[in-house]
Amino acid sequence: MTEKARLVNRWKVVRIGVNLLLVLGVLAVLASGAGALERGQVVVLTFEGAVTPILNGYIERGIRAAEARDAEVLILQLDTPGGSADITQEISQRMIQTRVPIVVYVAPARAHAGSAGTFITLAAHVAAMAPGSSIGAAAPVTGEGQDLPETMMKKATNIMVADIKNLAERRGEKAVEWAAKAVEEAAAATAQEALELGVIDFIADDVDDLLRQLDGFEVQVGGEKRTLSTAGAPVEHLLLNPFEQFMNTILNPNIAFILLTLGLNALLFELSSPGGYAAGIVGVVCLLLALYALGVLPVNYSGLFFIGLAFVLFIMDIKAPTHGALTLGGIVSFIFGTLILFNSPYFRVSLPLVIGVGLATGAFFFFAMAKAVAAQRMPAVTGGEGLVGQIGEARTALAPDGTVFVQGEWWNATAEDGHVAAGERVEVMDRDGLRLQVRKWQGGN
Repeated sequence: MTEKARLVNRWKVVRIGVNLLLVLGVLAVLASGAGALERGQVVVLTFEGAVTPILNGYIERGIRAAEARDAEVLILQLDTPGGSADITQEISQRMIQTRVPIVVYVAPARAHAGSAGTFITLAAHVAAMAPGSSIGAAAPVTGEGQDLPETMMKKATNIMVADIKNLAERRGEKAVEWAAKAVEEAAAATAQEALELGVIDFIADDVDDLLRQLDGFEVQVGGEKRTLSTAGAPVEHLLLNPFEQFMNTILNPNIAFILLTLGLNALLFELSSPGGYAAGIVGVVCLLLALYALGVLPVNYSGLFFIGLAFVLFIMDIKAPTHGALTLGGIVSFIFGTLILFNSPYFRVSLPLVIGVGLATGAFFFFAMAKAVAAQRMPAVTGGEGLVGQIGEARTALAPDGTVFVQGEWWNATAEDGHVAAGERVEVMDRDGLRLQVRKWQGGN
C-alpha cells in the first residue's frame, strides 16, 4: 500500500471517530434532556423576602416548569414577612388552578409566613413548617404599613376574612377559626400550634424529611384525588435567576435605605461639583433602584419627608454656615425619618446601620461646611484684591508717586511713608482703582 493510500485510510478513520463522538454527544444531550423531563420528580423553589412581583414571577416560572416535567409535586420553601395583597391573590389563584400538587414549606427554623405569606401557605395543597418557624399576623394595613381608617379597615378585613376562610375550609373548623383571627386580631402560631389546629399538615426538619412524610399522602388537585409518591423521587432545585436575585435583594429595607442615601449624596455631590457626570449617573441609578424598592415595600412617606428635610438642612449649613447647628438638626431628622420609613414590624432598617449612616452623612456635610467656611475666610489670591499684601519693586522713585512692578504688572503707586527709592522692595497695602497704596517693605532685602 502506498503512502498516499495509508494517509487516506487514516483520514477516513479520523472522520469516522469524529462522527461517532458527535453522535454520542447528541445522544448524551438527549439522554440528559430526557432525565430533566423525567416523570415523578420533585421541583423545589426557595424564596426569602417580601411578597412582590419577583415572588409572583418566580412561582409562575416554577409552576410552568413543574407542569412541563409532569412533576410529582412542587415545593415552595418560603420565608416572608408579607407584602402586596393584590399579588398574593394572583399567586393564590394560580396555585389553585395548577395541575401539579403544590406544597408550601415554611422554612428554615425561625422562618415566618407572615401576613400575605399566611394566605399563600393556606392556598397550597399541602402546608408544612420547620420547627421554630411561625405563621400568621395577617391583619390588613395600608401600602405605607399603617392601620387603615375605620370604614376601610372593616371592608378590607371582611373581604380578607372571607378569602382566608375559603382557603382554610378544607382544613377543618379549628383552622378556619384561627385563620379568621389571623386577619381580625393579627393572631400568629408556632409550627406545633399550627399543626394542632390543622392549619398545616406536617412539621419537617428539611426537604428530605418532608418528602418522606409526603409519600403516600392524599391530596386533591383540580377536583381529583391523588396519592403522592415522593419516596426516592429525584429532586430539582429551581433557583432564582440572577435578575430575580438582584431585584429581590434591593427589596431588603436595609439595601433600599443605603441606595436612597447613596443616591441623594451622589446627586448633591454632582450638583456641587458639576462636570464629572460619574457621581450624577451613580446617583440617578441608585435613586431609581431605591424608588422601585420604596414603591413595592410598605413605606411611611412621613419618613421620606424627614430624610429630605435632613438633606435640606445639610445644604443650608454649607451655604449659610451656622457652626454645625443645622448639620446636627439634619442628623436628627435623618435618623428619625429612617426609623419611621418602614413602620411595618416585618420591614425594619437596622438601628446600628441607621445611626452609622446618619453620622457618616452628617460628618461628610460637616466636613464640606468646614471647607466652605475656610474658603470664605481665605484672602483673595486673584484679581485686584489679591494684590494686597503682595511684594513688588519700585521701578521709579516714589516721592510719593511713581510706578511699581507687582505680580508681573506695572502699576501707578503712592508711597504711604513718603519716599521710596527706585529699586527698593515695596508691600502693597491697598488699592484705589488703578493706583496702589504701598510702603517700603520691612522684611529686609
